Amino acid sequence: MVGPKRPQFVLFGSSIVQHSFYDQGWAAILSHLYARKADIVLRGYTGWNSRRALQVLQDIFPKDATEQPSLIIVYFGGNDSVLAHPSGLGQHVPLQEYIQNMTKIAIYLKSLSKKTRIIFLGSPPVNEPQLLGNSDLLGRPFRTNESCRIYSEACLSLCRDLNIKAIDIWSAIQRRKDWREVCFIDGIHLTAEGSKIVAKEILKVLKEAEWEPSLNWKSMPIEFAEDSTYDPIAPDGKTTINISGSPFHGDSEWD
Repeated sequence: MVGPKRPQFVLFGSSIVQHSFYDQGWAAILSHLYARKADIVLRGYTGWNSRRALQVLQDIFPKDATEQPSLIIVYFGGNDSVLAHPSGLGQHVPLQEYIQNMTKIAIYLKSLSKKTRIIFLGSPPVNEPQLLGNSDLLGRPFRTNESCRIYSEACLSLCRDLNIKAIDIWSAIQRRKDWREVCFIDGIHLTAEGSKIVAKEILKVLKEAEWEPSLNWKSMPIEFAEDSTYDPIAPDGKTTINISGSPFHGDSEWD
């Protein structure tokens, strides 16, 4: 562990989460904006579905932890929605079981701490023509945009019932007219342009939420923000300039 202690934002999900930490992904954007304000922690891995999430839930979020996360962003659904395999193996989770699993996850996370805030992300769309090998021997597609919509709406609905903030990524991405051309690397995972949409939706929720303390990146305290004689020297040559809150190029895009 390193100090001092500061808020922890945990991203819990599948490859949509893991891949978001590189190539201008939405987690990379959050890590940049919160660099001196919160730790952005990855706990989402390629291939995971809601069954796997339930299996590891208590290991990742133990109730007896000394400190609980300030924010948990949860994404599962895309892998759950894939075509079922006759063996019963694989990523597919039937819709009703998915709803039950996500409900259990939500209830457990809400129990961690009164100060732990939660955001669920609905499944993003997929660009079917861009997917490689997206069908079984009978020609049935493994992933469809329609199945993503169904699982996304189920996630959003259970969040309304549980009073949890949720983001409709499926609709947000498709509001861009050229989404099929610019938002996906491989039809599933997001490009920088697709990640910008997700990041803006998350930042909007964090800005508008009436949470105390606020988790809006513009409102949170800056770490080591005190004046220092080791800061850059001011033009008068006698004082220094505190640059702890100085913006980086492009920060205004996220205001």
